[in-house]
Amino acid sequence: MARMSDIIEAFIKQLINDTNGSIEIQRNELAGYFKCVPSQINYVIDTRFTTDRGYYVESRRGGGGHISIRRVNISRPGNYLMHIVTSMGGSISQQSVEVFINNFMDYNVISAREGLILKAATSDRVLSGVTMPEKDLLRASILKNILTSLLV
Repeated sequence: MARMSDIIEAFIKQLINDTNGSIEIQRNELAGYFKCVPSQINYVIDTRFTTDRGYYVESRRGGGGHISIRRVNISRPGNYLMHIVTSMGGSISQQSVEVFINNFMDYNVISAREGLILKAATSDRVLSGVTMPEKDLLRASILKNILTSLLV
């Protein structure tokens, strides 16, 4: 049996697909539909509809809590990569970098070979002589530089 979070995620993804990549939902209405608490909806959105998974979420308080979710257009890999580069921030952990790279491969934005190269270039092993927090700063810089070079 599927977990409630999985069911809610699938429902929201279907809504997004049916509306060409963008929806606006009301947290309380969705919670009522699934007979769950609004925090369950928040959990699903916060964990399953993140920037690294290719979504842009905007939340507005009041009036039941409207949430806009927009899927980044990955039909044009350059758009998706540029979205990631601009939203990544100045620091990134090895675990987060691997999530990004795996998503790039899943969305066919990069090849498996390019993914392996990116993982090697941003691994803790390569950055072993660098201390924290500089390691995560350098890792973000390397990833952004490589992704930007792929846009050309």
